[in-house]
Amino acid sequence: MFGRRKDNGGVVTQATGQDIELANSHGFKEAENHHHKHHRPLYNHNGHKVTKGIHPDGESGRKGVHPHHFLRISARSTSKLSMAVNVLWPFVPAAIAVRYARPEAHVWIFALNYIAMVPSANLIGFAGQELARKLPKVFGVLLETFLGGLVEIVLFMVLLRKNQDDPSDHENYNRLIPVIRAAILGSILANVLLCLGFCFFAGGLKREEQEFDAAVSEVGSGLLMTAGFGLMIPAAFFTSLSGSTTVEASPEDLINKVLTISRVTSVILFVAFLLYVWFQMRTHHSIYDAVLEKDEARDHDRDKDLKKAKLTFTECILALVIAITCVCLHAVFLVEEIEYIVVERHVSDSFMGLILVPLVEKAAEHLTAVDEAWDNQMNFALAHVLGATIQTALFNGPLVVIVGWGLGKAMDLNFEIFNAVVLILAIIVAGNFLRDGKSNYLEGALCILIYIIIAVAAFYYPDPVSGHSGTSEASATTGEAATGTGGGAKLRFLR
Repeated sequence: MFGRRKDNGGVVTQATGQDIELANSHGFKEAENHHHKHHRPLYNHNGHKVTKGIHPDGESGRKGVHPHHFLRISARSTSKLSMAVNVLWPFVPAAIAVRYARPEAHVWIFALNYIAMVPSANLIGFAGQELARKLPKVFGVLLETFLGGLVEIVLFMVLLRKNQDDPSDHENYNRLIPVIRAAILGSILANVLLCLGFCFFAGGLKREEQEFDAAVSEVGSGLLMTAGFGLMIPAAFFTSLSGSTTVEASPEDLINKVLTISRVTSVILFVAFLLYVWFQMRTHHSIYDAVLEKDEARDHDRDKDLKKAKLTFTECILALVIAITCVCLHAVFLVEEIEYIVVERHVSDSFMGLILVPLVEKAAEHLTAVDEAWDNQMNFALAHVLGATIQTALFNGPLVVIVGWGLGKAMDLNFEIFNAVVLILAIIVAGNFLRDGKSNYLEGALCILIYIIIAVAAFYYPDPVSGHSGTSEASATTGEAATGTGGGAKLRFLR
């Protein structure tokens, strides 16, 4: 009776003598609890011996690097959508070759590197997911989300490093700062409207409605509101004082105060992110474990996924190194051409930052979340969507401000009023759809349509005279923004 048994995952394990003694003295239930608490299954669902420290779901049955298995498994990716993206890998060497062979072909370099970012980011997402399978569920999801955000962090840092901060160069002074700010908000919009919308829509095509747990949706939407409030304070401060007729403030003094507020706000938001991670991993991890395990039980493709061949731990690290190297190269080449695209091709800072940059940096995360929603794993999908959004708002955005502070660059959170209003409205819309714990394809379609409207408005949004609009650096270069009406920035209509 006690010689062999099945654990929760249906994995056959060997009971120990201590289990049998507990069973004789206290009953079989106590023996079961003791065995679950102190022992891992000896073998997983595929019959592979489970390595110490590796979750049975992620056990590959191999060690080291096997090139044939590595390439075959990586090409298969996580889903049919992700596998289709791997068709774009030829663009990776092509983008690098054109960058060095035809450095004057600015549009081609931008376009090729923009496309090449997608399969590179997709490999980061796949390797992150494979690595997450080998770890405890909550920690695995958090790590996978963080790795997905690496593309965004790399792009932000390259943009910040390439930014021209010489005040004597009036035409290019802080030209890339508005792009970074718009990209921070654009990343949030792409998640809470576009990705969330596609998740609702894809999942709703096969079902009348889908349900998700309040532990995921309420905490996520609450943190989004907090982050949105924090991000908007510097912009609200600048706008209210720059157009005020009752408060006297010199442009330089206003600039310094906005910069200081932005830096303090970034530190506070960073602390909020650490609290969020601690909340999920330590004090309330059991709640999230139960929610995610319930989602796994609803996955119709779970048996197929478990039977798939998996990367070894070493192969996961190798895939991440390759993908991150490619992403860094493409990010550098892409950012080098942004100024040409904005100035010579008349693409506005808002459209570049709000739409173009976030779409390519979030492609892999979006594919993963939509695939999970299609498989009726809405809690996993929301964990990726809201987790990535919270990471951008509470970690990636504040991080670029703090790094800029260390580098002596005037990176602040003084967002365009247009961008700020759009963000707050998007958070309200997403929070309203999440409130009832249910979703359908209509709600998804509405989110996508709202995102398209924002994209159209961003495309026609004009740039300021010196490349800035209502920003603190505009005040520094023109001396007008802090005293003029509504921010005082004169706009240059490019179309």
